[in-house]
Amino acid sequence: MSQQLSPGAKVRPDRREPSCRPGIVTGFRAGEERVAVLLSTHNGAPFLEAQLRSLLAQTHRDWVLYWRDDGSSDDTQRLAAEFAAELGAGRFVTVPGERRVGTAASFLTLLRVAHADGHAIMAFADQDDVWLPEKLARGVAGLAASRRETPALYCARQLLVDADLRRLAVSFPFRRRPGFPAALTQNIATGCTIMLNRPAAALLCASRAPAGCMHDWWCYLLVAGAGGHILADREPVVLYRQHDRNLIGAAAGRTRRALAALRRGPSAFMTVLRQNVAALEAQADLLTPSAREEVVRIAHALRAGPWRRVTVLRLPGFVRQTRLETALFRVWFMLG
Repeated sequence: MSQQLSPGAKVRPDRREPSCRPGIVTGFRAGEERVAVLLSTHNGAPFLEAQLRSLLAQTHRDWVLYWRDDGSSDDTQRLAAEFAAELGAGRFVTVPGERRVGTAASFLTLLRVAHADGHAIMAFADQDDVWLPEKLARGVAGLAASRRETPALYCARQLLVDADLRRLAVSFPFRRRPGFPAALTQNIATGCTIMLNRPAAALLCASRAPAGCMHDWWCYLLVAGAGGHILADREPVVLYRQHDRNLIGAAAGRTRRALAALRRGPSAFMTVLRQNVAALEAQADLLTPSAREEVVRIAHALRAGPWRRVTVLRLPGFVRQTRLETALFRVWFMLG
């Protein structure tokens, strides 16, 4: 299932003052709309302060920050400690990091801790972005529309800005309905916008992400493959910095995006595709029967020759967001 929230969609922000009880989860009841914000950092000092200030400016004020540092050697840890002191007891949770594990593993560690603490909604936060004030409110409102027992993932568009927050462009609109098996061809859920309900978090905690897959793509893959609800908000909710230290950036134009894909070539894409298909095939019990069948067919095609791949390309929804991107994907898939 998928849904797109229109740019003019209204939300009713929760303006209650946050609870500041001592301890992490003392008195917490599963099902409340407190959001666990998951922030993983690594040498993010140049940009971190602006992101932390944007959390304080959220119209949905009932949130707690879960923070894990992945081996920073700059002032990141000092800035986080100062912010924790400013928030006070019960609003800031430090998740220890004994060694550097990488971005995806660090975020998924935070997700597991927040889920174990009983939170109903979880939101990923990148260290170098700035959230617009309605970011959490829109996500909470979107997830509230889903059935409580159904896994749901909210994501949104972004305002692309440079390192100094000067506007560059708006990220591409969602042209096709998100879902499965389209999730195997392209990730439309940008990590800094993702929010998950508790069933989606439980699904991810029960899974094993493949090496080389980013946490946001794995979230989208698994929730879509499990028949979950994908909510794609057409309204930008974050200032998404584009700078020379981005782990993964966003091209500001279709031509640039196409050229970037061509420069990367088919090898990198097909390697990730094969890893994701293999990981889903090994955890087929987490998928719907139809998604399970599609994964098996795609896996067999990848191990077979070009003619077998032609039949798989006819699977409904096995496409990317635009016709040009779909054509390029099909060529690469045929080449193997």
